[in-house]
Amino acid sequence: MHTMNETYERRLRRFAQAVGVYPVSCEALAAGRSDEQWLDAVLAGGAPIVQLRDKRSSDRRLLEKARYFRRKTRRAGVLFLVNDRLDIALLADADGVHLGQKDLPPEEVRRIAPDMLIGVSCNTEEQAKALGELARQGRSAASYYNIGPIYPTATKEGLAEFIGPEAIGRFSRHLDLPCTVMGGIKFNHIPELVELGARRIAVVTAISQAADMEAETARWMEAIAGQVEDMRRDHA
Repeated sequence: MHTMNETYERRLRRFAQAVGVYPVSCEALAAGRSDEQWLDAVLAGGAPIVQLRDKRSSDRRLLEKARYFRRKTRRAGVLFLVNDRLDIALLADADGVHLGQKDLPPEEVRRIAPDMLIGVSCNTEEQAKALGELARQGRSAASYYNIGPIYPTATKEGLAEFIGPEAIGRFSRHLDLPCTVMGGIKFNHIPELVELGARRIAVVTAISQAADMEAETARWMEAIAGQVEDMRRDHA
C-alpha cells in the first residue's frame, strides 16, 4: 500500500463517490463516430468517469486522443482513465490507468505512478481473493477493481465465459475497494445490478452503438441514480 498523497486521495474520493455509467470507448464499435465525438457525447450526457480504450491506433495517434480526452474531461470535472497503456496515461496526465490480468502488475505501476488511480480487472473469484489478500497484507496497489464479464460479450477477446451478476456479491466479500461491473450489460440489467450492489456500471456498445450517444448516456445516468435512490429510501 503506497503512502497516499493529496492528488491521489482526491481522485480516489471522487471515484468512490461516483454513481452512474462508466463509458469505455471503442472507435471500431461506434457506428462510424470517432473517439473524440464519442467523448463529447458522453460528457454532455453527464458521465462522471470515462475510459479511453484503443488497441488499434498508432502510439502517436493514441497520445493525441488521450490529450484531447484530458483537456475535455478536465474542463468537465470528469475522471479520465486510459486502458492498459501506462505510458500514454502518464504523458496525457490522466487520472488513472486500467489494467487487465495480463497487463503490467499494479504494484510495479504504482512505483512510477503514485498519483494515479489503478483499476484491476477480476475475471474470477480467485483473482478477487488474491487482490484482497494483498490488501490485507498492505501490499495492494489497486484503487478499484472491475468484476466481469457479467453477461456474454463480444468486446473482450479471450474471455469466453461470463460470470453472472451474482459474482458481485461473491467478489466483494474479498475486497473492501470501490468496484465497477462490466461485460454485456444492457439497459434492462440496471435494476438487478444496482440491487446486487453495483454503483458504477461500465459499458462499451450500449452507448457507442446508440443513435444518440449523449441521450443514451443521460438515460443510463438517470436510471442508475434513480435506482440507487429508490434502494436508499427502501432501506431507510
